[in-house]
Amino acid sequence: MISKETVEKIKRRMELASVFEDDIEESFILGSGSGGQKVNKTASTVRLHHAPSQLMIKCGQNRSREVNRWLARQELAEKILEKEKSEHSKRIQEREKIRRQKRRRSRRQQARMLDEKSRHGEKKAARARVDLPADDSI
Repeated sequence: MISKETVEKIKRRMELASVFEDDIEESFILGSGSGGQKVNKTASTVRLHHAPSQLMIKCGQNRSREVNRWLARQELAEKILEKEKSEHSKRIQEREKIRRQKRRRSRRQQARMLDEKSRHGEKKAARARVDLPADDSI
């Protein structure tokens, strides 16, 4: 069985992720995989559907239905928090990219960049099409 402390910890994690019991659809399905007949005969695997985030979690780690219920809720809360954190991280990365673009370059860096640009231009000019003079003797 799962301890009361663990259940309380999972409930706090769900609160932090704004996951409420009313938003969760819970169903039990037959398990699969290792564990023999007990797992294959009983509906101990839990499937949670969180409507607001459209996330579907399936948990059959344990033979106990009650333990799987709480493990599935914990996994759901973790996925939602991870999703929020990654969106926050993306915003920070975008801000940092703009800051780097606006940053003034040092004189040495600017000179190096301009030198590289002029070399690149010379290279492209050397690739230009060469027109042969028209031969009127034919």
